[in-house]
Amino acid sequence: MSGPISTDDTPADVGPDVVEPAVLEITDSRVSQVGAFTVRRALPQRTRRMVGAWCFVDHMGPTTIGEGGLAVAPHPHIGLQTVTWLLAGEALHRDSLGSEQVIVPGQLNLMTAGHGVAHSEEGTGRYRGELHGVQLWVAQPDLTRHGPSAFEHHAELPRVELDHGVATVMIGDLAGLISPARRDTDHAGVDLHLRAGATVIPLRTDYEYAVVVLAGACTIAGATVAPGHLAYLGLGRDELALATDEPTRALLVGGVPFDEPVVMWWNYVARNHDEITAAHDDWTNGSARFGTVDSPLPRYNVAPPPWSRR
Repeated sequence: MSGPISTDDTPADVGPDVVEPAVLEITDSRVSQVGAFTVRRALPQRTRRMVGAWCFVDHMGPTTIGEGGLAVAPHPHIGLQTVTWLLAGEALHRDSLGSEQVIVPGQLNLMTAGHGVAHSEEGTGRYRGELHGVQLWVAQPDLTRHGPSAFEHHAELPRVELDHGVATVMIGDLAGLISPARRDTDHAGVDLHLRAGATVIPLRTDYEYAVVVLAGACTIAGATVAPGHLAYLGLGRDELALATDEPTRALLVGGVPFDEPVVMWWNYVARNHDEITAAHDDWTNGSARFGTVDSPLPRYNVAPPPWSRR
């Protein structure tokens, strides 16, 4: 479900996003293709690339899969963490660290790329039916982005009862509950499973936040947010009031504004063109930097970045 990012999603060279105080800014997701699947890309957008350290949100499905399932071939990453979350179905993660992990709804896969890692996302060979999920990326700070890669799987995560629903704390903290998942910056990601009714969610005033609806719809300050949109909430709120008329699933993502420069292209998150060019040369040339994924799928290769073709 991951990547790739192109200049259609975000310019190759831009300054930091403008962090707004307590606004409601609703943007359309961009339809993109990942392998054989169509996804709604909520981040990055040309108007807003990041929310805290969150720099990528791809919403896939719901769709029906057959025996083949997912078939996202081995591809590289640098400078980011992938966060995989399913609402329905199964997927198999393989990476160049030797990890091989099936994920099902309610569980979390988190891979840290650091200096370089490769992975694939595949069908399990046993599941047929609905597949619905989301993959997010978190930009790593300078402190860890040149470090070793890693992978972790969490079968159990903390859950808190809301007024009309349940929140699962995927990353970070909410209402005093803390996820066991690694985080390299001060950020949070929460799955909201809501029933019809009004719900108030506590927020941190030093975080900027956004809501991505995955199923159903919710109303925020009189505006309806449905799948295919990202509702940016800005900075400085101490709570979020949501209203729903039907069962709804949504993600709440937030964090302290990311204050380091970021350049994104393909499956790389870096600080400048030279870093991306070097990483892509290493991948193309089969460098040991990214290792080998034990997958039946062939490696995924693309042309060099646009600035290298001039």
